[in-house]
Amino acid sequence: MSLVIICGATATGKSDLAVAVAQQLNAEIINADSMQVYKGMDIGTAKLSIAERLGVPHHLIDVLDIKDEANVSWYQNLAREKIDDLVSSGKNVVVVGGTGLYIKSILDDLNFPDTDPIIRQQITDEAEKVGNDVMHQKLSKLDPAAALAIPKENIRRIIRALEVIELTGKPFTANLPRQESSKYPNAKQFGLVLDRVNLDEKIDMRVEAMWAKGFAREVLQLMNQGLAQATTAKMALGYSQIMSFLNGECDEDFAKTETKRVTRAYARRQETWFSRDQRIKWLAPATKQVQLEKVLASIN
Repeated sequence: MSLVIICGATATGKSDLAVAVAQQLNAEIINADSMQVYKGMDIGTAKLSIAERLGVPHHLIDVLDIKDEANVSWYQNLAREKIDDLVSSGKNVVVVGGTGLYIKSILDDLNFPDTDPIIRQQITDEAEKVGNDVMHQKLSKLDPAAALAIPKENIRRIIRALEVIELTGKPFTANLPRQESSKYPNAKQFGLVLDRVNLDEKIDMRVEAMWAKGFAREVLQLMNQGLAQATTAKMALGYSQIMSFLNGECDEDFAKTETKRVTRAYARRQETWFSRDQRIKWLAPATKQVQLEKVLASIN
């Protein structure tokens, strides 16, 4: 049975290619986007509609309410269990997403320690006093690689990284395996890449399209369900920016511009993360059909 992984930066066309590959392999798809696990976060996460999935079953999408907290350990257990179930029933599997740590958790054994409530609270108290920028600068000094992967807006992940550093005495990224010893050694990984100018243009167009589809309305509905009190879901790209707009803290144009800016920055961090994994075969910009043919040729 085949396990195919399609990864890369946001707006590179991963989801559509994954559906095309799954159709050819009679496979089912497992989501590896940390925000598509949340119900109701559809437009802002570019979640494929049921129609766009073209009959291909998708797993680990819409499995959490927005107030639930997703983490790597939770995802690892759920994703591996689903992969093993599908493979044992004779199914091929396609994993698709841009959350690098989620994909790595499927393939490799991550060695993060359990949380320490006292240390966690101390770091949380410090973050409340000094703010995101100062905490992110602190992380940059202790672990530049982690600071590159974690945006300053995501204070929860910054706190967790600093907690791991405090607990282990080593950089957060040192707890990731250096030599990949994959649980699925026959998995084939493919990365989608666009040149920087084209990627930036695609991101800007995607954000405009999200706004036209009703992104702000989606955020308002989620705010009524408690989005502002959520720990993880509110960190999704665009959602906090639109919340600021809806709360009267900025105008709509600023919220849209900021969404484009943070999405471009996130795409650069994704590229940096995936570039470190030598197992990934990169697919140059091309039509979906050409990319599909290259994937199929590599796994057959």
